Amino acid sequence: MSDMRQMTEQGRRIESDSFAIIDSEVGPHGFPAAEWQIVRRVIHATADFEFKDLMAFHPEAVASGIRALQRGCPLVLDVQMIAAGLNQERLNHFGCQTFCSISDPDVIARARELNTTRAIESMQKLQRLGHLEGSIIAIGNAPTALLEVLRLIAEEDLRPALIIGVPVGFVAAAESKELLTQTQVPWLAARGRKGGSTIAVAILHALFALAVEAV
Repeated sequence: MSDMRQMTEQGRRIESDSFAIIDSEVGPHGFPAAEWQIVRRVIHATADFEFKDLMAFHPEAVASGIRALQRGCPLVLDVQMIAAGLNQERLNHFGCQTFCSISDPDVIARARELNTTRAIESMQKLQRLGHLEGSIIAIGNAPTALLEVLRLIAEEDLRPALIIGVPVGFVAAAESKELLTQTQVPWLAARGRKGGSTIAVAILHALFALAVEAV
């Protein structure tokens, strides 16, 4: 697959025109080219120019994410909505599989038993199954999933290739993302309360496109 743009000529033209409008309205910025491709796609997905000021990157985030995709890393997701937004052809091209266990019966039962959250128990289950190591972890909905990943990094020496931390919300969302920015594992975050599964999908699509360009 050499082209990950829209499938029709009209679709490509609309996308290109949209990106041109974004570039024009944003004007000068301090993002390197690869990071800007990600930020621009987030703005494109949301029509929200505030993300220009909210997006933050670990210095190795883009390079680590590209390498991980090129080797067919697992994509660990906090919610199925992210998986629904991904392009199966792109996943197949790199040999990447998605993993999300938040709706698994055993995860739900354990969360009820321990009075935790499904997001926490989901990350713990995927860690036990060995899916988190070397993965790209994309969290768009559940701050507790992000906090659990950070705990696993600190206490169990987990080393994912990249954490996409963009959970949306009012309880622990901003705080979890600030903690993410303090870790040495490559990360990519949208600071503050804003975020969501749509943002996570846009970031992954941008990384897929960058991974193709890097071949």
